[in-house]
Amino acid sequence: MIRIKRIYEPIESTDGYRVLVDRLWPRGIKKEKADIDLWLKEIAPSTELRKWVHADPGRWKQFVTKYHKELKDSEAVETLKSIIKKHKTVTLLYATKNEEQNHALVLKDLLTK
Repeated sequence: MIRIKRIYEPIESTDGYRVLVDRLWPRGIKKEKADIDLWLKEIAPSTELRKWVHADPGRWKQFVTKYHKELKDSEAVETLKSIIKKHKTVTLLYATKNEEQNHALVLKDLLTK
């Protein structure tokens, strides 16, 4: 099972293997208390793409297409697929406040197809 969750939400025993999928470390979270198993920053959108979509959230559909292109040949996707095969539950952690438009949703969708 693949779950997604904001890193600011309480840690739960049902989280399973916790993977931070942001390129930048989340503000206000101490590394020693984050309780993550892996920080896979290479799977996050490029800095340019992240800034581009944040400048205009109306670009969401275009962002998804561009992000899929970035992920197409990414070794990080293969790493994440391997982790998912090894663990019953994997939780993808992200920091953004927007729970309806974020790259973790795109990743989950890509991985569950």
